[in-house]
Order: sequence, then structure tokens, then C-alpha cells
Amino acid sequence: MQSVAVNVANMKTIGYRATGITFHTIESETGKTPVAYSVPGTNYIVRAQGPLIKTDNPLDVAVNGEGWLAIQTPAGKAYTRDGRMQMQPNGSLQTLNGYPVLDTGGAPIQLDPAGGRVVIGKDGMISQRGNQIGALGLFMIPAQTQFTRFDNSAVIPQKPATPVLDFDTNGVVQGHLEGSNINPVLEMAKLMTISRAVDSVSAASSNTQTSLKDAVKTLGDPVP
Repeated sequence: MQSVAVNVANMKTIGYRATGITFHTIESETGKTPVAYSVPGTNYIVRAQGPLIKTDNPLDVAVNGEGWLAIQTPAGKAYTRDGRMQMQPNGSLQTLNGYPVLDTGGAPIQLDPAGGRVVIGKDGMISQRGNQIGALGLFMIPAQTQFTRFDNSAVIPQKPATPVLDFDTNGVVQGHLEGSNINPVLEMAKLMTISRAVDSVSAASSNTQTSLKDAVKTLGDPVP
């Protein structure tokens, strides 16, 4: 329920990728009777692409495919699909929250404040007045890796990310942003289903406790 509630709260967060949960069952046998033990779910990132939003801002980029932009944060290197960038007076390329945007080698990207319009190609190459001055780092996060959410739509994966090599199916679109990939109707339906399931379990538990109390009272009455 907590994960679904967080998804609902981030339906309009730029670049946000929904959190899904997987559940597994550990099975064992006691004699001829199988016994199943449920275990806590594991969070994963829903990889579906979010909708593209046209902004015409040259420092906005939407990531196509499975790539992630790399940013430097106080918690270390993080990865985001939020392509809203800004150039500082010294030319440093940063996110809206002030984190440096990194290239493929993990170095902060430096633009020329007097270099004119910034042009960003599909492969992340950055040029000004026809001169290539850097490239956005695009990275792949391994499937089924656990992660920690960080500030807005960024994540910090437990397994190292690797540079994108295939730009046929991956890349960036300048002048656009990627919206959240959360399906509001589906998430609200999940929230109602979970709420009803919790209410049902709570009612069943309450009825069981009442039955036990009544049984204790009945069995505890003195025999006439």
C-alpha cells in the first residue's frame, strides 16, 4: 500500500518511474502436507517509457529507451530520467536541484556560457556553434537490481550502472521531457483493491479473536 501511495503521489513528477513489488513463496513439506511461507516483497523499477512532453527548451532532454542520466549528489552518483537541466554562469551543467550532470566518464559537464545555443544529439553529444564540447552520459541500470530513491525521480542502484552502447534503441530527445510512467487509473484500482483486502483480513482477524474469547468464556464456566 505504501508503494502504491508513493506512486500515486508522483503521477506528475517529471521522469519518475513507478515502483513495482514482486512477491515470492518459499515452499517446504512437512510430511505429505505442503506449507507455503510468504516473504516481504522486493521493490523494482517499472521500465515502461513515460510520455514525451514538448518544451522547446534546449536544455531539456527526454531519455528514450532504457538509459538514465548520471548526476553527482552528496550521496554519491545517482541516476535520473528527469532531463531538466540548467547552465550556471560559469558554464557548469546542473539539474534544477543543483547537482552536476555527468558525462560517460563520470566527469561534470562544462558548457561555454558565451558559446551560443546548445545542441544535443540523439547520442547525447553536446555542441555549440558547431563545436563538440561534451556528451551526456547515458547509463543502463541492471534489471532486477535493488535501489534507493533519491531526491525527486533519481535512484541509486545497488549494482553498478554501465554506459549505453546501443543508440539505435536508446538516446535523448532535445527540447522534450519524459513524464511519469505511472498509470493513474491502474494505481487507484490497486489502492482500492489493497484497502479492501486489508479491511477483509482485519475483519477476519477480529472475528477470530472474538470467537476465541467466547470459547474461553464457555469452556471456563464452572460445571453445575
